Amino acid sequence: MNKIICLFISYLFLSSCNNQSKIPDVSKISVELSLQRFDVDFFKIDSNNIQQSLLQLEKKYPDFLPLFISNVLGLGPLVDTNQLAIEGTKRFLYLNKRIYDSASLVYGNMSAIKKELTSGFKYLKYYYPAYKIPTLITTVGPMDGLAPMSNQILTPNYIGTDFIAVSLQFYLGKDFGIYNDPGYASSVAPLYRSRKFSKEYLTTDVFTLVIDDLYPDSSNRLPLIERFIEKGKRLQVLQQFLPNKPDTVLIGYTKAQLNWCADNERSVYNFFTQQNLLYERDLALTQNFTNEGPFTQGMPETSPGNIGAYIGWQIVKAYVKKKGTVTPQELMKTSAKRIFETSAYKPK
Repeated sequence: MNKIICLFISYLFLSSCNNQSKIPDVSKISVELSLQRFDVDFFKIDSNNIQQSLLQLEKKYPDFLPLFISNVLGLGPLVDTNQLAIEGTKRFLYLNKRIYDSASLVYGNMSAIKKELTSGFKYLKYYYPAYKIPTLITTVGPMDGLAPMSNQILTPNYIGTDFIAVSLQFYLGKDFGIYNDPGYASSVAPLYRSRKFSKEYLTTDVFTLVIDDLYPDSSNRLPLIERFIEKGKRLQVLQQFLPNKPDTVLIGYTKAQLNWCADNERSVYNFFTQQNLLYERDLALTQNFTNEGPFTQGMPETSPGNIGAYIGWQIVKAYVKKKGTVTPQELMKTSAKRIFETSAYKPK
């Protein structure tokens, strides 16, 4: 029995080494990530002297502050004649002080987050040496301030020409009171979405946004199976940037949901073939399989929403296994149709 256990442990060790060998060595890649705490500086504003405080803050954030006031808070241009910007800022600071205080407790020290982001950008630079590393700017903005990416999926963050703004109000932990308020859940973020409003998803969301910036998603009118694969391509690239993140965080499923997918992969795929849905283009008939939700309608409640992402990722994995090492550039420029045909995908 001891011999068998030793052999099993040896197998696991060798398997782990083989998996690690596929991860490139980025130890010699230098990344200087600038992280600016705009949230801290903004909430230090003297509420009795808003106009002067904003002028001082604009010296430190000459490009970002006007954008935040105008576009994020929706208060118009930051000019002397715009009284709405002054009064609106004062009101926002008053109403959101408790949110900021909560964010300060969670993110008073961001060294671990910065280290994780820096690691991700090292992998990104390995594959994209010319990519300019953006400045990371932390904010605490409106609690309904989710923004759409190119595929209309909502993200807590937003990207500019040389920065990525991280909205900390969306990373306070799934048990944060506001997230669980029925009004908030019905109008802003249902519980299946706010479940991911926690620290472990912050880095994943940042790099999901980077991938969307590199490769805007125009797959909306493709056949369903190709839309699945486009999602899978992005998940594969995300894993290449963040190789140490668990699959549950990369894809946004719970562990139980991911296990359900693994146990029912063949049945799920057969559902699409038997219902003649693989090549369906009608969004009214198919968007249920590519959108987030508490589960996928037509499947058990133990299934995840966005079930297509899982199937697409498995097809991409089969393609990569067949081709050997595939860089993000090679993967993203290969059509979903070719990936499907080459993968010889056979669900487990």
